[in-house]
Amino acid sequence: MNTAIVTGANGFVGSALVRELLGHDYRVYAIGRKGHLENIPSDSRVSFIPVELSQIRTLSSKLPEQPYDIFFHLAWSGSAGPARADTVLQLQNAQWTVDVLYAAAELNCKRVLCAGSITEHEAIAAAYAQGNRPGMGYIYGAGKVAAHMMCMSVAAQSGIDLIWPEITNAYGPGERSPRVVNTAIQKCLRGEAPQFTSGTQNYDFVYIDDVARAFRLIGEYGKPFHEYLIGSSTARPLKEFLLEMQKEIAPELEFQFGNVPFTGVDLPLSKFDCTQTETDTGFRAKIGFAEGCRRTMEWWRKEGALK
Repeated sequence: MNTAIVTGANGFVGSALVRELLGHDYRVYAIGRKGHLENIPSDSRVSFIPVELSQIRTLSSKLPEQPYDIFFHLAWSGSAGPARADTVLQLQNAQWTVDVLYAAAELNCKRVLCAGSITEHEAIAAAYAQGNRPGMGYIYGAGKVAAHMMCMSVAAQSGIDLIWPEITNAYGPGERSPRVVNTAIQKCLRGEAPQFTSGTQNYDFVYIDDVARAFRLIGEYGKPFHEYLIGSSTARPLKEFLLEMQKEIAPELEFQFGNVPFTGVDLPLSKFDCTQTETDTGFRAKIGFAEGCRRTMEWWRKEGALK
């Protein structure tokens, strides 16, 4: 039985990963904030360890001395909403991610995966475009870039095999942030026509079950000091995704495009290429966007999205 450590285990991606690992007979040490374990499966193979991110360097004193196969670091404060623009918090996240590597070294766990993001590439493109004036949302991506670079150096010095999966846009049941899928679905449930940008920018979405499976496969088969994009392998202009959503869950509504200004960076489709992930790990997304939207809408309906 493999043994894994998962930070952010009570979160959207973290709890899905814990379920995925249990489905493949892992022993899991779930790390999260004290009192926050409602999303963590009740299973004899799961041990919840309450540790704040700011105290992650103390983790070795809270876990038993034993072999640990993989350390999945998913915790990141302020990944959605206004906190994405909090410079202090995002810089702290970067330092806490570095601290995870030191904690892993103390636990003699040599294989560490940190949750990266496609926004890293967006932030770099925004920062190095002459004359561009990036929005505050890129501060989150900049924090991920800083964490990525610092972790690579620290991992190399510490003898840690660091792997960096990068999520495009995860969505699905259990995710409550004000991201585009959720806001559009909630408007559809209220009978309102969602409004968007022109939707010409390239985009990708990947369903939560696929994200969790990707993390497990990357953990098992990924190569050290490699990045692995977690996406659908069907990246295309955002409007095409949204029209697919409209056809599946709200054919009676007319989605409106061009009413919201787009101030971000349009990455080339090459940045959404999942070939390396597929080649090295065998991962390929299984849940199409239409099906994923239908499942997510059903979940929101049960949750009472209209409240």
